[in-house]
Order: sequence, then C-alpha cells, then structure tokens
Amino acid sequence: MNSIQRLINRFYQFNIAEKIILINVICFVLPFFVKTLLFLFNLPEHTFFSWFELSPHPSTFIFQPWTLISYGFLHGSFGHILWNMLLLYYAAQFFLNLFSPKRFLNVYFSGIIAGGVVFMLSYALFPVFEGHYPSLVGASAGVMAVLIFSCAYMPNQEIRLLFFNVKLMYLGIGLVVLDVLQIPTGNAGGHIAHIGGAALGFLYASQLQKGNDIGRGFDWVIESITAIFKSKKTMETVHKAKRKSCQPSSVKSQKEIDTILDKISDSGYESLSKEEKELLFKAGKN
Repeated sequence: MNSIQRLINRFYQFNIAEKIILINVICFVLPFFVKTLLFLFNLPEHTFFSWFELSPHPSTFIFQPWTLISYGFLHGSFGHILWNMLLLYYAAQFFLNLFSPKRFLNVYFSGIIAGGVVFMLSYALFPVFEGHYPSLVGASAGVMAVLIFSCAYMPNQEIRLLFFNVKLMYLGIGLVVLDVLQIPTGNAGGHIAHIGGAALGFLYASQLQKGNDIGRGFDWVIESITAIFKSKKTMETVHKAKRKSCQPSSVKSQKEIDTILDKISDSGYESLSKEEKELLFKAGKN
C-alpha cells in the first residue's frame, strides 16, 4: 500500500506535460492486456477499440462524440507514441517557461479537438477519400498545437538542433511542410489532423499576442481535467515547504519573474532583453 501511495505522490510531482505523457503511455500499454482478454473470451477486438477511435463517418461520430477526445490517447505503434511523446516533452519545456499548466492543457486539448474536426471534414469534402473511412488515433494534433503555439509566440527563439542552432519559426514551418508533403504518400487523414492541430496552435498564439484568449470558453473543461491531477495533501505539503524555505532573495527573484511575465502579456516575448530571457529560462528549470 505504501508503494502505491509513493507512486501516486510521485505522479503529482510531475509537471503537467509529464503527467500527460505518463497517461498516454498507460493508455498504450493497457490495450495489450485488453487484447488478451478479448482473445480468451473470443470477442471481436476491433469492435471494442472502435468505441475509442475517431471515425470520419458522421453517423458513427454522432453516437460516439467522446471519441473526439479519446482518440488522442491511443497510438498505433511504439514508434508512433515514442515520437509524439518526445516532441511533446521538448515542446512543453518552452511552453511551461511562459504559461501556466492550465493554458498548456487548453492548447493541447483544443489541438486534439481541432485535429479531429479537420480530419472528419476532410473525409467529407475531398473526393479522394470517398468510400474510405479509416479511424484516427494519436496525440499528434495536440502535440503540434503546443509546438506551433510556442513557435508562433516566440518565433525568433533559437534552439540547438543536432550541430547547429535554428529558430523556432523555421522548425515549425518545416514540420508543417513535411506533413503537407506526406499527405499523398500514406496516412493522409493523420497528416491532415496534424495540420489542424498546428493551425489551432498558430491561431491561439496569434490571438493571445493581441490580448484575445480564444480558449477561454474551454476553461470549464480544463478545470475538470486539472482536478484529476491535483492532490490536496501533496499541495499542502509543498506549500508548507515553500513557506519554510522562503528567503528574501527568492522573494526578490519571484518579483522579477512576475515583472517579466507582465511585460510579456503587454508587449510579447520578443520585447524581453537577453538578460530577462535568461532569467526566465533559469526560473523555468527550477
């Protein structure tokens, strides 16, 4: 029992992106056990999983509206989930340096929904898909939303990519172009969903820079989701520890961070000086 409690406490110590990654991994592993049970009881595997995959067929979606979210927690292969979770982990490092976990969830789940909607619309509009109704799975649309949001909000921020530095805006453009070029080569619906998530991330960041939070109406859903991730006991322990260890220097640093965040809200990330960006980056690692 103590071991289980330690695991639960460890889960609550993760940041929001790490929690999402862990849940995705669990959702990837669980189906292997489900498949075994279905095999033993001679039950059709596809029928069970179709309740969680997103179908482009309108008549199916009407009776399974939850699949617009649940599809984002299923992955088709190990390579599929590995790439998505790695990309989400690194994209979250930039995002959570500037914004709250609540906004992260807002962008992430809005991206999943947008990707799903664009996926269904594409199968209804483009003649090439007529008569073909493969289901959609994967968190890629949500991951792309978070990544492109960061690329659009701070386009000139440089990251180290292998042996050279590259600006975020070029990384984002490259990934979107890659998806567009891959549409005719296979998994067209998946690549179109990626583009839908990317478009949502770009729109969200662009509007936020103008003072418009397009995800504000989605807050009640995010509050319900974040309630799952909260531990009253853990939070009380953390706050007590912070009160005990709070020193004048840390208070001063927090005031500086608050001033920088206010400056970002008023003028955008690019208005920060090099020193302010470095201070914000270091604070995000603590």
